[in-house]
Amino acid sequence: MGNPQAEDEVALFEKDMKEFWIQLKISYGTEQNNQTSALRDLCKETIEALSEKWSKKLKEEDLMIDKIQEYNNEILQQSKYVAEKEEQLTEIKSKLNQEEEQQQNLTDIIQELKEELMKKMEIKSSKSKAAKEKVEQVSKITTLFKEHLGLEMRRIHDEQLQFIFRHIDHKDPDKPYMCTLSINERGDYEVTSCTPPLDCIAELQLKLRETNNFSAFVANIRKAFTALSYKQSA
Repeated sequence: MGNPQAEDEVALFEKDMKEFWIQLKISYGTEQNNQTSALRDLCKETIEALSEKWSKKLKEEDLMIDKIQEYNNEILQQSKYVAEKEEQLTEIKSKLNQEEEQQQNLTDIIQELKEELMKKMEIKSSKSKAAKEKVEQVSKITTLFKEHLGLEMRRIHDEQLQFIFRHIDHKDPDKPYMCTLSINERGDYEVTSCTPPLDCIAELQLKLRETNNFSAFVANIRKAFTALSYKQSA
């Protein structure tokens, strides 16, 4: 039989060893659990911090995107406004160009009218001067005709010149024979009246225009009146 004391010591040692291992396992397990729990908490905190950080960053990015979109919309509105203003400016420029062209055309027309009016005034002045010279020429020989031919000349309305012949009818020397002469728009002599009428008056008028010999015209008128007087008294 063995030694009971030695067996008890071995059994006690084995018991102590079991307890030691149990405590060691418990101690290691607890520490591992504590480390795992701490690691889990750290991971959780880290994840929460990262989530909060990225959530904040995402919000900032969303705000930035909204701001960029707002800027884009504002730029688009400004572009539309600028395009509308450019279109209006183009229309205004076109209207201004049309108005300038119309004004230039009107200026040209006015200038043409001025030039035409000046030409007409020059022509009128020239005709008026010519008519005045002819009337003065006639007036110069008035005294001569009156003294030698019994002729009286006088101006009447519308710048007409009236010739009054006397000493034609030997029965009535004071009986007047009249012929009225004027200058027409073309600057030509024109007989406006003849009393008594003469059949040859148109021929005498034409000859006066061709020759411009006023003295011969007056002498021929007197001869025609004289011939008419002898014819009527015959």
